[in-house]
Amino acid sequence: MERLSRIGWMAIGALVLLVGSVIVYSQNQEGISQTQLIGLRLDIETLADRAFGGGTRPEMWTGNADTDTPNILADLWFDNELVADAVFGSGIRPDDWTGAASANPVVVARNVRHDVEISADNLIGEGLRPDSWVGATDPLALCDRNLMNLAYMLQSAYGVEFVTDPAVSNYCGALRQEIQSDYLEGRNTGSPSDAEIDEMNLAVRGDLERLADELLGLNTRPQGWMGNKDINSPTLLTDNLNDLILLSDDILGPSNRPDEFYASISTSDLSAVRNLRHDLEVLADVTLGVGVRPRGWQGVELPLARCNTDLQGLVQLVDFVYGFELPISDAMGSAYCNEVYIAASFSAQNPPAEEDVAQAIDQRYVAESRNAFAYLDLAATQYMGPVPWGTEIRAWYRNYSDSTMMFVSGDDFAVYLDRRWTTLSEETFMSLPSMEGVQPLTFCDATWCNGPAPTPTPTGSGPLLQIITGATPPATIAPDQVVQGGKEQVGWNNVRVNYIEQFPDRGVAQVTLDICSDSTQIDCEPVTRVFDNSTGFEVAPIGVANDHNIYELPYGYSQNLLIEGATLFSTDVWLNDPTLS
Repeated sequence: MERLSRIGWMAIGALVLLVGSVIVYSQNQEGISQTQLIGLRLDIETLADRAFGGGTRPEMWTGNADTDTPNILADLWFDNELVADAVFGSGIRPDDWTGAASANPVVVARNVRHDVEISADNLIGEGLRPDSWVGATDPLALCDRNLMNLAYMLQSAYGVEFVTDPAVSNYCGALRQEIQSDYLEGRNTGSPSDAEIDEMNLAVRGDLERLADELLGLNTRPQGWMGNKDINSPTLLTDNLNDLILLSDDILGPSNRPDEFYASISTSDLSAVRNLRHDLEVLADVTLGVGVRPRGWQGVELPLARCNTDLQGLVQLVDFVYGFELPISDAMGSAYCNEVYIAASFSAQNPPAEEDVAQAIDQRYVAESRNAFAYLDLAATQYMGPVPWGTEIRAWYRNYSDSTMMFVSGDDFAVYLDRRWTTLSEETFMSLPSMEGVQPLTFCDATWCNGPAPTPTPTGSGPLLQIITGATPPATIAPDQVVQGGKEQVGWNNVRVNYIEQFPDRGVAQVTLDICSDSTQIDCEPVTRVFDNSTGFEVAPIGVANDHNIYELPYGYSQNLLIEGATLFSTDVWLNDPTLS
């Protein structure tokens, strides 16, 4: 053991702290201030005095306080681990211990500070510190590991600047609320859609009822049980929380809720549903056994739901940004969560090379056209023709709100088109940045470009479709009540229209129809029956041409007609109006 001069440490520390935050730009500690490094050394020495007694140190103690040495961070980490061995036992660490765990020096410095504070809580007392304690310059280092990594991911991958006041009394709780409300439910962080969140909420209700049946008996419920099963109900979230707490209190007692229980929901719907699912899984583990679930349990495929919601948010981000994959494991419950915790934390703190990330993100937004209509403007008034089936596109921006229009580019075009006529998934589409503040340059030089011209058919997002669908009465009879069984449903763009005679003055045309297996309209069969859903009667053929029935149908987009062939049917059809061309 060797004895060090405490007075010497204090003198060095005071000098550097007075100078201020001078940034060190060495290879191993770029972006870390001398204040941070000396502050860590001083506090580690304070802990060492208590852990080893009276200024004595282990023989392997480095005691390095020279901020100009490239190994200063490594030495701080090493000495702090020696203290931890004395505090917790050799190789034993608390669950929230971070260690070095990163090649990023800023993250390492933050982690060491976080761990120093954990040791101080155990050696000195939670929240208690001596007057000489330097402490954290960034309150984030006092938060748990998941929250630190969430914040780091948002800062490094998205350039987020948090608005939570560092001086607020419960900084970690306030920051968590900001992240959940403002970022994790943002559509460019891999969040589920609103419809998916609603389905998740309804699935909680289903499993809650299953657990109640298992624990209390079929249809036996505590007093005050809401039993709300309406996915469109504005109170479904709060009713689920009410019934979950009632069930827990009825089985375990009001004062015996599981330690991991949130028993609350936040203003963010996604976080609220995650809280509910987490508590439901915890309650099932406590009452039925870890991993034991009633038949039909919808959460079986969601092992991550058992983990705390900060970890779920972290996995969401590292998956979306870095392509993180959950570990394959037979572990269940908290043991599984611990494995995910280690893997996701490592991924967050040790991201792949920037060029690898950029390439992965770029490939994510590459898709193929399915005869999507191309436009030079977002309002879909300057039609340039259909982008041929299989043409590769790269998506860049999406329109606002519920619009499905997006800006894409290819080898010789940059246009707007509708996502639904491409292979790009809705989830990936929603992760695109919005058009806010962006006016991309459009052009169309491909061989298929032919325009600008008026839109010949609706694509789902332009003003023309709004007019058409607003004027077309919706179907009132379900297709399975009309269509003869065993037939496959296809969309309107699978229906080939052959014009026999047109009557624009009456708004109708006489046509023959073929219904096809896909939108290339190659593998087709004659339409043999048309049913008018709004009247409840079949549309009678008025003649025959080329072995096809001739029907008189209205121009535009109709959703009230059931179009049938021998094996296929469609619930909508489009007829070109010659007055629009």
